[in-house]
Amino acid sequence: MEVEDLDYVVVPVGMLVLLIYHVWLLYTIIRYPSRTVIGLNAQSRYQWILFMMSDPLKHGILAVQTIRNNIMASTLLATTAITLSSLIGVFASNDAETKLVFGNKTSLNYSIKRLSISLCFLVAFLCNMQSIRYYAQVSFLITTPAFKGKKDFIDYVAKTLNRGSYSWSLGLRAFYLSIPLVLWIYGPIPMFACSCFTSFLLYFLDTTTQITRELHTKSFMEIEIEDVDVTS
Repeated sequence: MEVEDLDYVVVPVGMLVLLIYHVWLLYTIIRYPSRTVIGLNAQSRYQWILFMMSDPLKHGILAVQTIRNNIMASTLLATTAITLSSLIGVFASNDAETKLVFGNKTSLNYSIKRLSISLCFLVAFLCNMQSIRYYAQVSFLITTPAFKGKKDFIDYVAKTLNRGSYSWSLGLRAFYLSIPLVLWIYGPIPMFACSCFTSFLLYFLDTTTQITRELHTKSFMEIEIEDVDVTS
């Protein structure tokens, strides 16, 4: 195989490794949510919503402060993503040649690399902006008194909060995926090695152990929706 053809073979294989891992992760979240950190945290947030809305006059300030902290975290990531995307556009005008570890050295190849990284950061920016939108909506809904029998409303607030968290997770995931794309600038071999290492690392960050699942189960009380009765 010619050195210039490595980009057409090694890079797709690296992207395929990341794709297979995330397809498996999505399947596990849907079918066995408690085995993943994302699914387990979604269940914990639902229990947290039940507790906060059981007495909004007492827990309202704590709930709003917690949501505000999440908004600040999403704002930080969104600002970082759009800043990095802008910097890549500035450096794109620089024609200085990067020393490659093998790979295609054409100008078109450099343009594709920069475009891929920019799109990755733009996706991170949009996901974090969407996360801020959901969190801002929850900050209003969570202080609404949850009268007895309003299970549908509590479920709606919990789903909105989880959608905000899912958007934040997608934005953070885009940051993770940008690392192999950045190393692609130095050649397809570093990109492929980083793709395999990133998938291996994300597996330990995304999955849970039996001990973790038991701790989460014991740390949250089961709150029956029918018993929630709050007066304004």
